[in-house]
Amino acid sequence: MQDTLERAINKYHLWRPGSDLRAWLFAIMHNVYVNQLRSRAARRETSLEDGDALPQARGEVDRLEIRDVQTALAALPAEQREVVLLVALEQMSYAQAGTALGIPVGTVMSRLFRARERLRAHLDGASQPSNLKLVR
Repeated sequence: MQDTLERAINKYHLWRPGSDLRAWLFAIMHNVYVNQLRSRAARRETSLEDGDALPQARGEVDRLEIRDVQTALAALPAEQREVVLLVALEQMSYAQAGTALGIPVGTVMSRLFRARERLRAHLDGASQPSNLKLVR
């Protein structure tokens, strides 16, 4: 019930005044329930025979790779992380990302390039050289 009300409050702008509020809330409740069932089914582990350790090992490798990517993303400057998430995760075009962030397309492209370089260096284990120069 709490998840339903939270989602209804967040999506209140989608409710059409004059329509049945109760039916709208029940639809949200149904969708929340189905999503929870799907996530439980996805998390459920199957028992493996002694000789079938390969799928479990691959799952562990996947989790480690995801953790490494999350760590690398967290190490990026906020401006670069925003662009990477909008373009790579949200699949926005450069123009859409630029509009969302209020920056020119060229700036989106340069931030994305720098972010990808930093991510590659971090994931390859290379130390990142600083591009800053000491000015006296």
